[in-house]
Amino acid sequence: MRKREQGSRSIASAEPPSLDLIFDLLSNRRRRYVLYCLSERADGVAAVDELVDAVVRLETEAGDIDREFDEHRKNVRTELRHSHLPKLTDTSLLEHDRRSDTVRYWNQPSLEEWLEHAKHKEL
Repeated sequence: MRKREQGSRSIASAEPPSLDLIFDLLSNRRRRYVLYCLSERADGVAAVDELVDAVVRLETEAGDIDREFDEHRKNVRTELRHSHLPKLTDTSLLEHDRRSDTVRYWNQPSLEEWLEHAKHKEL
């Protein structure tokens, strides 16, 4: 992923997301799992396959898997690529570099507060 240039807008300096947007983003379990994974990383960067593995691992621990593992992993990957990552990217919380298939999370304090609370209650 490329570093942001000096003059470009970063999420930290942008207007904080509305409470409605935060709750919308956190309303889906798989989006929360992606954000949990990314928020734990010092640089906020992960490969899409790492995110898929993290989601599958968390769903396995929660007992949410009722299908064959490979089928489940494929389903998670497809859903992340076509639904959840684009939704998060549209909010400027994430950048998805399709060439390297990596995702960068731009820390947003107002989201982090609710994300930490959700993680504590959920995991």
